[in-house]
Amino acid sequence: MTSSISRRNFLAQGGALVGSSALGGSLLLGGCGSSSPTAIGVSENERPKMLSGIQFGDVTDERAIIWSRTDRNAQMIVEYDTSDRFNNSSRIVGPTASDATDFTTRVDLSGLPAGQTVFVRVRYVDPNNSKIESETISGQFRTTPAADGTRAVRFHWSGDQCGQGWGINTDFGGMKIYEAMRLRDPDFFIHNGDTIYADGPILAQVTAENGQVWRNLVTEEVSKVAETLKEYRGRHAYNMMDANFRKFAAQVPQVWQWDDHEVTNNYSASKDLSADTRYTEKNIATLTARGRRAFLEYAPMRYYKQSEPQRIYRTISHGPLLDVFVVDMRSYRGPNSTNLQTAEDASSAFLGREQVEWLIAGLKASTATWKVISADMPIGLNVGDGKNAQGEALWEALANGNDGAPLGRELEMARLLSSIKAVPNVVWITTDVHYCAAHYYDPAQARFTNFSPFWEFVAGPMNAGTFGPGVLDKTFGPTAVFSKSPLIQNSSPFAGYQFFGEVNIDPRTKAMKVELFNLDGVSQFAQTLPAVGV
Repeated sequence: MTSSISRRNFLAQGGALVGSSALGGSLLLGGCGSSSPTAIGVSENERPKMLSGIQFGDVTDERAIIWSRTDRNAQMIVEYDTSDRFNNSSRIVGPTASDATDFTTRVDLSGLPAGQTVFVRVRYVDPNNSKIESETISGQFRTTPAADGTRAVRFHWSGDQCGQGWGINTDFGGMKIYEAMRLRDPDFFIHNGDTIYADGPILAQVTAENGQVWRNLVTEEVSKVAETLKEYRGRHAYNMMDANFRKFAAQVPQVWQWDDHEVTNNYSASKDLSADTRYTEKNIATLTARGRRAFLEYAPMRYYKQSEPQRIYRTISHGPLLDVFVVDMRSYRGPNSTNLQTAEDASSAFLGREQVEWLIAGLKASTATWKVISADMPIGLNVGDGKNAQGEALWEALANGNDGAPLGRELEMARLLSSIKAVPNVVWITTDVHYCAAHYYDPAQARFTNFSPFWEFVAGPMNAGTFGPGVLDKTFGPTAVFSKSPLIQNSSPFAGYQFFGEVNIDPRTKAMKVELFNLDGVSQFAQTLPAVGV
């Protein structure tokens, strides 16, 4: 917590408080006004630069992460208020940026009022001269609604960003999908994973379908596969060069999770890069550590707790209408294999036993009307990972191309689904496969039947190649009620097959409407789900 006294209680008491922030900065509350003027005669080169804008993340009814990045050692200053006039603002002197975190910093605000718009200003100040400061970047976000549940909920999700060499093309308008989402003004956005493509070089020019030329912004770090920590960091910094993203991030809080491309394609702890000539660093544990570190530095997320500072799976509660369960299908999995094990063990793990038990307990304990599981991979789509030396198919996701009873990683999913059979209003959202779809899982059509019917919605990519459609494994009885994918595989954003999902929950009826949109904000499919037990 930022302080043992909440801001609203402090202001009500009319006191003056100097405390300690969660990240080591001092906290000054009450009527702080605007930032001090820059010293006369200071050159532009002497001022800190805010190259990546600001981000908000993991917002609750009273807390929010404020993230930013500068280009040198400088102290982060955050001001916030419930009015854009900042007449009664609070000011936090946050951490000092350093190269230890690639000059990224964050402050975890607390004591915020529920169901309110919070206005924020962020700048950096030279630690040796308070008159030398950066520009000030402003933004705003909404905290989670109050407990009465009278405000509608709207959120978006997507993923798979700047993949297959389709980077930031300013001639095209940059990553336009972010502007399409921003204009729809969601309460928050879930980035479903593949926040970067560390294994996909971005070249200055790429030939797209029909001979069209796609021109990318390029940097040194994106010109090759990421191996060094600098290159992994540079991948994340590259995405934030996009003006659409920065504008979006200053308005819409985000929830980040990860998948494989934050490290390398289809990675697990057993990934073998010995034959991949693009890599000089072959040790997957080394690459994973660097990729995870860069992800955690750039993600606007709240670190879980001291004993698990790198944990990514977590719950984000959004009032009485919604709990979001963010899972990690990458960190605890066994090796990609034929996926035909007949019993659960370390080799068949996908979420891993501890995470599965956490998810079961959380879903059973949730009192929210809707429980959304945000997964970085789909349940029933066959996602391959080549073949082994014997010519047998290897599998990257849960499904194994075998339509029979659960085997391999499906055993873990069967246990999860049967354990939450009595939990109402569970919906899965995912990305990963680079097209959009709506899947309905029905035990009446399944080989494994001990579960309640549920929906899984797929949306993506975001400024990456589009593929599909995939083939569904019938073990859990899925039907593709809708899908949209291109005729030409790896279609560029020129083709328009870039998608995001939107969820709207009606506070009166408690119904959930799920809608899939393209990068121009045009609806492709909608499904309204009535709330059970309301």
